[in-house]
Amino acid sequence: MFKKILIANRGEIAVRIIRTCHELGIETVAVYSTADETSLHVQLSDEAVCVGGPKAMDSYLNMKNILMAATALGCDAVHPGFGFLSENATFARLVEECGMTFIGPSGDVIDMMGNKSAARKLMISAGVPVVPGSKGSIKNADEAVACADEIGYPVLIKAAAGGGGRGMRKAFTKEEIIQAFETAKAEAKACFNDDEMYIEKLIVDPKHIEFQILADNFGNVVHLGERDCSIQRRNQKMIEEAPSKALTPLLREKMGADAVKAAKAANYANAGTIEFVLDNKGNYYFIEMNTRIQVEHPVTEMITGIDLIREQIRIASNQPLSFKQNEIKLNGHAIECRINAEDFKHDFRPCPGIVDSVHIPGGLGVRIDTALYQGYRVTSHYDSMVAKVIVHGNNRLEAIRRMRRVLEELVINGVETTQELQYLILHHPEYIKGNFTTSFIENNLDEMVR
Repeated sequence: MFKKILIANRGEIAVRIIRTCHELGIETVAVYSTADETSLHVQLSDEAVCVGGPKAMDSYLNMKNILMAATALGCDAVHPGFGFLSENATFARLVEECGMTFIGPSGDVIDMMGNKSAARKLMISAGVPVVPGSKGSIKNADEAVACADEIGYPVLIKAAAGGGGRGMRKAFTKEEIIQAFETAKAEAKACFNDDEMYIEKLIVDPKHIEFQILADNFGNVVHLGERDCSIQRRNQKMIEEAPSKALTPLLREKMGADAVKAAKAANYANAGTIEFVLDNKGNYYFIEMNTRIQVEHPVTEMITGIDLIREQIRIASNQPLSFKQNEIKLNGHAIECRINAEDFKHDFRPCPGIVDSVHIPGGLGVRIDTALYQGYRVTSHYDSMVAKVIVHGNNRLEAIRRMRRVLEELVINGVETTQELQYLILHHPEYIKGNFTTSFIENNLDEMVR
């Protein structure tokens, strides 16, 4: 087992990792920007090092400074969390070259699965269903139009190196492709420094279903059930739950088996997520693999009782999985609300500011992952998520009612948040019935905020 781990991240996920490390008796090193000097992860860590200025490029994306800190303080492993450098293959390789362990998959696997076009080819060869699309990269709008004519409209223009909804555009006509292709390509270049693009058939109003997998270095792979992440806005998840009301036991078994098949095809090791879209006829298609821990991992932890961060560390320290597929049981129902510092009544405008006061709810089956405290400054430099509210119930209705109660109690004063919108969603008849897709917010926002 490791003696000292550097957490190459910030906010609630850094706090989350630090807590598990301390439970395992592992010392921690936090890195921080000048904007985060008084942040909670800095206060909780055994040691902390400033790695640069407020801009992410100068600090949390500054590989040189992070690696210098890790080596100078005698760390034997680095945990990247999610976002920032978590899916950067170069960083994973450099960690290993510096004599430390990267808590995640190898750089080669990150490269392969991070390239959407390469991942598609691998899944096709493994027999995992994929969305119909281009056979390789698309160089220009003319090629995009030709591909769309072949597979049929509507289509989705996607960055091969994309994520988080960036470098992605829908097109329902030839004219829309011509207009959108170069915009998406430029956005991909700006966000990922990679403008390779491909085309997929757009599955209209799908469910977004993802499977959590764990894989060790000895060829053992398991899945821990699914998460329904269909409540989204602009391809950004807002509410996630597990299990999904849309899956029958048979469909769950089939999708889970394909998720395991996908991970094995990639020679994957550590925690990862296989993402599918599910249409209204029960057909599902692989869309991508996230080679890191997910923001929404707590809902899986709540229904399985498995600490995913602990398992990540165990796997990285070359320990085999301590359980088999048939030993994993899904108990009850869990829901997570991502609370973002945004004004949802004004086009989800970011709302930085100082938190004047905060009250964190509690009670049976309640978990709050956050780095907030009174006086905390929410900056404009990073992602706007300020808290994750997670609840567990014996069944879905109990979980919904518990989440409503918790959102009523949660107080975050000083910045606007999405809390009210999520409360409204949890009262919407179609959400309660489970009749929602990825277009739910787009279709119902005006009605809910009137």
